[in-house]
Order: sequence, then C-alpha cells, then structure tokens
Amino acid sequence: MSDGSISQDEIDALLAGVDMGGMGAAPSAQLKDNQVEALTSYIKANLPALKSNLESMTGETLGFESPAIEIMQRDDFLRKIPEMVVATVIDFNETLVGDHIFIMTQELAQKIVSLVNHEENADLDEMSLSVISETISQHVGIELTALEKAGFSGVTNNPAETVNAPKAMIRFPQQDFVVFTFPVTIGEAAFSIWEIMSYQIAMEIAKAYGAVDEVPNAGMGQMDMTGMQGMQQGMGGMQQGMPGMQQGMGGMQQQGMPGMQQGMGGMQGQVMGMNQNVQSVQFPNLQMNTLSGEQGNIGLIMDVFMEMTVELGRTRKVIKEILGMGEGTIIELDKLAGEPVDILVNHKPIAKGEVVVIDENFGVRVTEILSPIERVSEM
Repeated sequence: MSDGSISQDEIDALLAGVDMGGMGAAPSAQLKDNQVEALTSYIKANLPALKSNLESMTGETLGFESPAIEIMQRDDFLRKIPEMVVATVIDFNETLVGDHIFIMTQELAQKIVSLVNHEENADLDEMSLSVISETISQHVGIELTALEKAGFSGVTNNPAETVNAPKAMIRFPQQDFVVFTFPVTIGEAAFSIWEIMSYQIAMEIAKAYGAVDEVPNAGMGQMDMTGMQGMQQGMGGMQQGMPGMQQGMGGMQQQGMPGMQQGMGGMQGQVMGMNQNVQSVQFPNLQMNTLSGEQGNIGLIMDVFMEMTVELGRTRKVIKEILGMGEGTIIELDKLAGEPVDILVNHKPIAKGEVVVIDENFGVRVTEILSPIERVSEM
C-alpha cells in the first residue's frame, strides 16, 4: 500500500472484518470425541443420498470421502475458502432454528450445472444458480427426514437462496459454527463442499445421535464443599458480632452516642467479611465506537464498484418447468401490478421504488429507503 492504493484482498478483508496483521480469535469451544462421533454418524447416514442425487442429476460417478468436522469462526473460515464462492443459504426454521449454509467453489458449481444442462462451461447465471438451489434443497430434505427420525418433530427449512459472490459478502453465523468439509471428486478433478451450521444446532443434533455431556468430576464437589464451609464461617462471624452489638447498645444507654459508635464499629469489623463492595458497571458507548471504526474503514473503499439491481418480482419453479419455457411463455411473479419494486445492492434489499421512463429508457424513482434495522434483518 505504499502507492496509496488498496488491493482486492485488503478490500475483502475490510468488508469481512478480517485483521490483515494477525490471526482471528480462536473458537471458544472444542468438539469432544463423542460429539465428533455423533455428528459423523449423522453425516454418514445422509451422505449416500447426496452422492446418489448428484450422480442421477449429472450422469457422472462421484467420489465422496469421509468429511472433516471442526469448529471455526468467520475469519478463520474465510481464509480457508477461495475469494469467489457459490453459497446456498437454507436455514432451519422450526424445532431447530438457526443458520444452515452450503458453500462450494465456482468450479464445482459450474461443473455440476454444465453436466445437468449438457453444455460446456455453463455461466453461473440465475438459472444455473437455481440448479444448485434445487440440488441443495433435495439433500436438505433428506437431512430433515433423518432429523425427524432422531426426534426433531416438525423440523423444516427456509427456501434455498443461492448466490455467486465474493466470500466476504456471504452471511455467516456471528459466533462459533461447525463446518463439515466434504472432499468430492468428479472424474480426475477434486473439489470441496462445505456445510455450515450454528454451534447450538450442531450440539442438539449430536445429542440426538448419542453424544452425552460429561459428568462433573470430583473437583467440582470439593469446590462446593469449600463454598459451604465459607458460608458457615461467615455465619459464625455474624453470630460473634451480635454480642458486640448488644454491648454497644448497653454502652449507648450509659455513655450516649460514643458507646453506640464503638459497638457498631465492633459489629462492622466482625461482619465485614459478609459484605462485598458492589459498584455499577460503566460500559463504553458502543454505538459511537462502531460508527468511528466504520467511517475509517469505508473511506478506503468508497471507489469500489458494487452491483445494483432492480427486482420486479420473483417466483419459484421446478427445473422441468424452466426447461419447458419457450417464446411466449408467461411467468407469473409474486408482485401485484403497481407495487413498488425492490432495489438491491449485491443481492441485498436497500430501498423500494417505482418504474419510470426516461426518454426511451427505463428508470426507477426511489420512494423509500429501508431503515438500518430492516436492512440488517434482510441480511
């Protein structure tokens, strides 16, 4: 950065919150052996169906190796994957509620789409991404069936949404999450698929598949006995303080206030071990600190181009219906005539507007800017 410019890696790091000068924070939890075994049982039970599904769609024989399972945080995982990825967000939303994401390289996504559509080097456009969404949706459906059998009654998922985007723009869980890494081979080419779920959901699944919490050791029992002894000592000190209080009261009757002060001082000296100095905690102003940091970072990337699109509406169709489309086909969208259109930046809603005609070109007049809370909820 000696010439004042900023590299693409540094831009991605700023967007992702990655410290370029050092490693990110280590995960706060570690997987126990019985948890790894339980999660491995869950994955291996569903892996044959994923393999069969992909082979039937692509017409190729695929190789799947045993997955690696680890706890990671966002910064560490971003270092593990390439700059551009294809991500499918398909969160759990009933019984189990939380993040559920699949990540694959662009090369693997392009390979799958090319085999499904019988074309060379297929572009990763909206139709291609819908093929990936359908593939992931079918696999998650098999996972949901397995979870139902394991005791998670009524578990469901949100509709799959697939994007082809820089890794820094993908929404990951904020805290620790569990990553399943699937090595995949198609012919001679080797790829990886990463399945991500929040730590809490992974632990619930591990329990359902046989993982048990460890029994507290003897050290905990010793700690409890020490605490009981401390309480008993405190009570004894309080009892010792009572005679001093009584003496102080007698002294007040005979000698006045000085005797009372002396008696109270004796009681305070005996009981002081029972009291703690409690003070209110003063937290720093998080909002001001956050804004200051954001302004400093954003100033470095103000000239970076971002994709802005206007969405007239959406609909969901199976692959059979899409392949059957031709000239003259009418596609019904989920928007009513006259409704505001959505304005998106990098596939994330930021505003609403109305369509206008400028000379002979279409345009959009912004009618509403989404509030920060609405934009965060959409992300």
